[in-house]
Amino acid sequence: MLSPEALKKIDRAVAKYPADQKQSAVMHALAVAQVEKGWLSPEVMQFVADYLEMPAVAVQEVATFYTMFNTSPVGKFKLTVCTNLPCQLTRGEEMAKYLKEKLGVDYNDITPDGLFTVKEGECMGACGDAPVMLVNNHRMCGFMNEAKVDALIDELKATGAAGEKA
Repeated sequence: MLSPEALKKIDRAVAKYPADQKQSAVMHALAVAQVEKGWLSPEVMQFVADYLEMPAVAVQEVATFYTMFNTSPVGKFKLTVCTNLPCQLTRGEEMAKYLKEKLGVDYNDITPDGLFTVKEGECMGACGDAPVMLVNNHRMCGFMNEAKVDALIDELKATGAAGEKA
């Protein structure tokens, strides 16, 4: 189900824990699986559970608790907008509304071109840069306003058209 390269990455994480606690690598294993597969289907979660010798429900609990994990298909670019209090106080919800209107989607939807999904997120630990947004869990964008949202969407569309992942 996962490539040999992905399994090597998971094995490196498992090796950091005592032999009887390989389930401690579940978050790393899910992250590796998600990068390779794009999202965590029930089959992928079952594979991770079997690989780490843990109950499938325990893997599902982790995958559904953390917003960085996708348990349904998402666009090529997942844009997670923080709507916690500091971001709300600095127009975070307005930026989320603007982004959804610009892309013509609601939270958790995928744009017709398959490029974008907008998610609502909890605190991203960058309150001083509020309002903030994450691109694919790896790129933090701060001090967001309409012009920055427009520029980001244009950049990602150009990157998406070139077949690269931001």
